[in-house]
Amino acid sequence: MISPEQLTAAPKVLLHDHLDGGLRPATIVELAQEIGHRLPRTDPAELGEWFVESADSGSLERYLETFDHTVAVMQHAEAITRVASECVQDLAADGVVYAEIRYAPEQHLTAGLSLEQVVDAVGAGFEHGMAHAERPIVARQLLTAMRHQARSMEIAELAVAYRDAGVVGFDIAGAEAGYPPTRHLDAFEYLQRENAHFTIHAGEAFGLPSIWQAIQWCGADRLGHGVRIIDDISTDGPDGKVELGRLAAYVRDNRIPLEMCPSSNLQTGAASSIAEHPIGLLAKLRFRVTVNTDNRLMSGTSMSRELALLADAFGYDLTDFRWFAINAMKSAFLPFDERLAIIDDVIKPWYAANQDLA
Repeated sequence: MISPEQLTAAPKVLLHDHLDGGLRPATIVELAQEIGHRLPRTDPAELGEWFVESADSGSLERYLETFDHTVAVMQHAEAITRVASECVQDLAADGVVYAEIRYAPEQHLTAGLSLEQVVDAVGAGFEHGMAHAERPIVARQLLTAMRHQARSMEIAELAVAYRDAGVVGFDIAGAEAGYPPTRHLDAFEYLQRENAHFTIHAGEAFGLPSIWQAIQWCGADRLGHGVRIIDDISTDGPDGKVELGRLAAYVRDNRIPLEMCPSSNLQTGAASSIAEHPIGLLAKLRFRVTVNTDNRLMSGTSMSRELALLADAFGYDLTDFRWFAINAMKSAFLPFDERLAIIDDVIKPWYAANQDLA
């Protein structure tokens, strides 16, 4: 058995974490008081419980409503910088050695900030967080465009403008139904011309067409969630053989990373339980599976907790966690030499020194 302390110490890589989904409840209370924003609860512990309970509805739309409060307190540069710094420090304390943290700049403009000022504020927070974290961590930004809005090209251009200043990629997020990724095709074509990286939320609340469009029409480097790829895999073949459909085979053959978020997927109804989560079969079939938190506040989770849940459900040990970490680091939007350095100098040495726990 792996102790909680050992699980926390294990180097972890996080590719799918929302900045506005990971605030400390106490910080929300303080920032809300400063701007006069009304919260459903004013005690930090009770507020944290409210977020988890509200996100447990099984509906993606209801889940997204909880962000009204976190986004509301992130409209001033100082608040954004504080939230970003605390995010990095919290992840480092949980043993995360590399994180790509995403947010939508367009959601932080109501107090008069420009898109550039929002990105600068997050960048300042990340730098402060990395400098003051209790363990070494590298944190980078992913800029998200909301799929129901029409600013994706503007955000894509912003991501390219800041790619040498801490921004490593682009994403689209929000309710999938009715808002296919092809609505933002001009942004994705621009990013490809600029040799830029991007991931797309796909295959969470919507099925295979969302995944197919994200990959074949838009050219996504990674899939945010991607759990519905399981719909293209049959376990009823002759003699119990697992059979992959054309899309599933393409995703596996091309090593397209799946940014899986087990606890979050339960809340949004994309999976019925951890034990029934598609990650079990997908990992067994050696898809490029990664483990992520999505929204730590709404799910009441951390990377260590996600791994512990998977260990209980599937019997995973440190050998499996090493595989997940290397999968994620290989799939990161960091330059190759920097990815390799973290794998060879941080991840592999720790697991080699603790292999007796596997």
